[in-house]
Amino acid sequence: MTYLMSLLMLGLVFGFVALASNPSPYFAALCLVVLAGLGCGILIGHGGSFLSLVLFLIYLGGMLVVFVYSAALAAEPFPESWGDRPVVAYVLGYLLVVGMVGGWFWGGWYEASWGAADELQVLMMGVGDTEGVAVMYSSGGLMLVACAWVLLLTLFVVLELTRGLSRGTLRAV
Repeated sequence: MTYLMSLLMLGLVFGFVALASNPSPYFAALCLVVLAGLGCGILIGHGGSFLSLVLFLIYLGGMLVVFVYSAALAAEPFPESWGDRPVVAYVLGYLLVVGMVGGWFWGGWYEASWGAADELQVLMMGVGDTEGVAVMYSSGGLMLVACAWVLLLTLFVVLELTRGLSRGTLRAV
């Protein structure tokens, strides 16, 4: 299990590097899909199966559709790829920074703390994330409204960022 979690976390770090150095919105959409899958795999490994399912469905069903729609409206005629020289320089620079930060914090990580929270008790009848969903809907209604507001705000921010110089998605028809 430790090897699988290490592989998922390593893939998550390399996915973040690929997302940070992406040359085009098309590649960013692909990176977001892969990163959402890897993040949900890490959550499943720690015992949050329902939380990972909700994250995957809501994130990919909502935010990624908005991102793909705005990227289609701001299409580039000749997008750069990850094999181009400036993009490779960004990737190597980000990997160097990740390696330096990882080397700095290397002594503080312990593999024994990677177990799921549900494995600590022998006869556990309830799962922590499904019990948390009941609390989220009962006393967390205000937080759900705040999250919906943040998603709406993110929609407008993405549309404004992809507008570019040609007045893109918010142009007058």
